[in-house]
Amino acid sequence: MRVLIIEDDQRLTRLMQRVLADEHIAADVANDGETGLDLALRDTYDVAIVDWMLPGRDGPAICRAIRAARLPVALLMLTARGQLEDKVRGLDSGADDYLVKPFAFEELLARVRALGRRFNQLAGDPQELRLGDLVLDMRAHTARRGMQPLDLTATEWNLLECFLRHPGQTLSRQQILDYVWSYEHDVQQTMVDVYVSYLRRKLTLPGRPDPIQTVRGVGYRLEADNV
Repeated sequence: MRVLIIEDDQRLTRLMQRVLADEHIAADVANDGETGLDLALRDTYDVAIVDWMLPGRDGPAICRAIRAARLPVALLMLTARGQLEDKVRGLDSGADDYLVKPFAFEELLARVRALGRRFNQLAGDPQELRLGDLVLDMRAHTARRGMQPLDLTATEWNLLECFLRHPGQTLSRQQILDYVWSYEHDVQQTMVDVYVSYLRRKLTLPGRPDPIQTVRGVGYRLEADNV
């Protein structure tokens, strides 16, 4: 596994490099946003650890640029910001996971390993997930319904991926939470309802039934007959 660390705290970067090296994980380092983005665009990494507050370009801007370039790299955001709205903004900028400082290095390693496994598994997956006229392009990281592109945030894209991997299956809120938010233990199940609502508005066509059905008291199901 190759990791890119974009963090301006040089003491912290040295510690992270040492911890990753102990696990036989090679890590390159950039101490400002512009250098970090340049490395991410020029080289190939499995995981990028990106600090929120950086000189030159902040973490959310780096995540957006990496996603716009359609790079197959997992993004872990580091920040001292612990408020829910900050986490939502970080994830919606394209981050796949979120870790609040100060953190235990054991947790950092667990998240890096989990992200690496997830993205490596995707490399062996079909290039598309498809149900009816709903298509998720796994390589280009794009979605469409028929010929109409869907403008999805990173969290909405992960949520749609979760449903397309389990078509017709009723998923509990906890199952969805575990898949979409990974190790974000402090994300509440109500966030599932919020993002299902967002995704529904983008998937439902005029005069057509809602493709995401609510199973009262259980969770949600992507209904194949409604797609």
